[in-house]
Amino acid sequence: MALHDDEKTPPSLNEDIHRDGSSQDDYECEFSPQEQRKIIHRVDRRLVVTVGVLYCISLMDRTNLSAASIAGMNVDLGLNSLMGSVSKYSVVTLVFFTTYIVFQPPATVIVRYLGPRIFLSAIVVAWGAIMIGMGFVHTFESMAAMRVVLGILEAGFFPSCVYLLSTWYTRYDIGKRYSVFYILGSLASACAGILAYGLMQIRNPIYPKQDKTVYGRWRYIFAIEGTLTVVLGIFAYWALVDFPDKAHTSWHFLTEREAKFIINAVNRDRGDAKPEPWNLKKFLRGGLDIKIWGFAMIFFNTTTVTYALAYFLPIILTENMGFSIGASQCLVAPPYALAAIVMYATGWAGDKYHLRGPIIVFNMILCIIGISIMGFHTSAGVRYFGVFLTTAGANSNVPAVMSYQANNIRGQWKRAFCSATLVGMGGVGGIAGGLIFRFQDKPGYRPGLYACIACCLLTLLIVALITLGSYRSNKKADRGEIELEYHDDGDQKGFRYTY
Repeated sequence: MALHDDEKTPPSLNEDIHRDGSSQDDYECEFSPQEQRKIIHRVDRRLVVTVGVLYCISLMDRTNLSAASIAGMNVDLGLNSLMGSVSKYSVVTLVFFTTYIVFQPPATVIVRYLGPRIFLSAIVVAWGAIMIGMGFVHTFESMAAMRVVLGILEAGFFPSCVYLLSTWYTRYDIGKRYSVFYILGSLASACAGILAYGLMQIRNPIYPKQDKTVYGRWRYIFAIEGTLTVVLGIFAYWALVDFPDKAHTSWHFLTEREAKFIINAVNRDRGDAKPEPWNLKKFLRGGLDIKIWGFAMIFFNTTTVTYALAYFLPIILTENMGFSIGASQCLVAPPYALAAIVMYATGWAGDKYHLRGPIIVFNMILCIIGISIMGFHTSAGVRYFGVFLTTAGANSNVPAVMSYQANNIRGQWKRAFCSATLVGMGGVGGIAGGLIFRFQDKPGYRPGLYACIACCLLTLLIVALITLGSYRSNKKADRGEIELEYHDDGDQKGFRYTY
């Protein structure tokens, strides 16, 4: 999958001349456009692909409950029973997010100090071990406890990846990279159902005639996928790269001159490639920018829908649309394949035409149309078509929102705060997504559908408000009345918000 628009035209990272015609740095003059493209392609292969594959297993590990639920887990562990007005299954899904949210803010600080290779590979191996353990639990309480620990370990992964990617690319190179990163996660969602169906066919090799409720085949979903996670986590230690300022020390990934080329390009674009010393005041001061909370709320609305689909789509296909268990596991895949296509197309268009807000609006309109068809048409086949539109719109919006915030934030610690806040609110969306489809609302699940539509409409409103505020600020900056996003350690003026 090509990440550049045209091999004849160097990407924006290669534009090594200032607007006034002067060279930024002697290092950049040493590389021809062809050499610059090779450097960027090397970064793409090592960075985007590696974190994308790890995110693939992260998303698979946190959302495989839905596949296990219809494979016998709910019966074996008694998860269909209620705790108050909420099913135990919903409790197991949401306890993950309690620790997932709490432990995210310090993660972007820790990854800056320990480095991505050590931090990310360690937590991947650790949560893989927890996944293996989930295959051996026998009670609701044990499963809930495992999910709590899983939330602690996975909390550091996604915000660290978002932050890491944003340090390597300029504002109009990042959209496609975020899309490819999340596409690999969508492929995990697409293949998870098929993989789970295959794992369900495994018989207990020791006691092949043993009743499946004693040692249900759903357990293989956790045990085998957890083993795969541990193996990939170990491999990640050698595959991952560090931040640009330390890239030349990461297994000879880049030379010092090549790393300097990347750093200078990012500095020209937004002036924050150089690492800043830790400052709690600067980190927390990011919370004073209302845009950050707007981005976070958009991400909450988006993840509410994506997690609702991840946790309940196989159940809805079985109970609402009448498909068999095996068919439901496999029918999850095609909508996510469409989501991958839409995701990359919108990421490419956003980078090429410097658009962010309109991409989000398009995705949300697609999602609203899909939810309406999915919930209110009389034909099961047509409702399944609505699943395609809903899945494509909701999942495509995840990298779109990540690009939106990355384009409009400057400063290392403000960027770290924004990444943690964004993904933290995404975790809150995971809690909401785990609760909006209630078993007592089946088979129509109308309240959950109304909640998803409300989230999409709220996103449209927030994007409109942010766009209006950004437009006004850019006009004031053009008139010289203000200087946008200029921070204490910044060395670049002329920054403008992206709509």
